Amino acid sequence: MPRVIDADHAEPALRAMVGAADVDGGPTPEQLAVIGALAKGYFEIDLDPSAAEPLTPQEAVEAFETSAQRHRVREMLVFVELCRHPVTATQAARVEEYCAAMGESGPGLTIARDLVDRGKAEAAADYMRFFGGKLAEPMLEPQLAEKYPGRLEAPDPELVARLAALADAGEGTLGRAYVEFYERYGFDLPGQGTNMPAVFVSHDMTHVIGGYEPIAVDEIALGAMQLGMNDTDAHWFQFLGNLGVHEAGYLDGDGTLVPKEGCLTRPGAPEAVAHAFWRGAQCAGDFSTIDHLARAHEPLAEVRASFGIPAREL
Repeated sequence: MPRVIDADHAEPALRAMVGAADVDGGPTPEQLAVIGALAKGYFEIDLDPSAAEPLTPQEAVEAFETSAQRHRVREMLVFVELCRHPVTATQAARVEEYCAAMGESGPGLTIARDLVDRGKAEAAADYMRFFGGKLAEPMLEPQLAEKYPGRLEAPDPELVARLAALADAGEGTLGRAYVEFYERYGFDLPGQGTNMPAVFVSHDMTHVIGGYEPIAVDEIALGAMQLGMNDTDAHWFQFLGNLGVHEAGYLDGDGTLVPKEGCLTRPGAPEAVAHAFWRGAQCAGDFSTIDHLARAHEPLAEVRASFGIPAREL
C-alpha cells in the first residue's frame, strides 16, 4: 500500500527522528537501533543514524510539504520518544518543538507529556479517553460492532458459543486457527470475561492472519504491519497502544495486561518491527479491518494469499 512518507521523504523523516532524540546526551542505543532498523528494513535505504545529520525543527517544516506528511512525521517522532526510558521532560519538549514548528498536535503528544509530568496512570487515562472516540471504530469486528462496541456488563455465553463454533469450519481454516490461537495460550474467548469483544476478535484474527503471536515484540510488530498496510490515524493510535503496553509500560488494559518497558532493546526486536512495517506495505489491502467472521470458513492460506502477504522472515 502507498506510504504517506514516500521514498523521497524517508531520509528527512529518519533524520528528524534523530534530531528529536538528540537530547540528554544524545539518542539512546535503543533509539538509534529503531531508527536504523526502519531505514534498512522498511524504507530500504542506507542510513546510519549515529552518523546522520539531524534535521532541525525548521528544516522539518521545509522538508514536509503536505499536512499528511507532517501528521505522519509527528507520529514517528512520538514513536522514537517512547523508546527512551524513562521519557524525560527534555525529550518531550524536544518532540513538542518539532511538532509546534510543523503546526502539529495529537493524542501521542498529550500521552507522552502526561507520562512525564503526571505519571503512568494519567497517561493510561489519556489513552482510554482518546480510545472512546472515533479512533476506536475501525478496530471493531464488523459483525459485532453494533452489539458489542465496548466492555460487557457481564459475560456473554451466546457470543462465546458463536466464536467457539468457528472451530467447526475445519482443519486449516481461519476459524479453526482462530480458536486454536486461544487454546494454545490458554486465553478466554471474548465474551467469557467483560473485556471489549469486538476489539479483541478483530485484533486476534489479525494476529492469526499476520502470523504474529501474543508476545511483546510480536504485538508491536503486528501494529507495525497494520500501519504498513494502511497508514491511518486509527492504526497509528492502535500502534501507540501497543507501545503503551510493551515499550513505554503505561497501559495495562484495566488490569488484564502486564505493562513492560524497553521491549525494543531485545536483540532483533527493532529489525522484527521494521520487517513488519515492510510486510504490511507489500500487502494488497488491509486485512485487519475486514469482516473476519464472514471469511472464517476459508482456508487460512487462501485468506493470506488473497492479500499477498509476504512470508514472515523475522
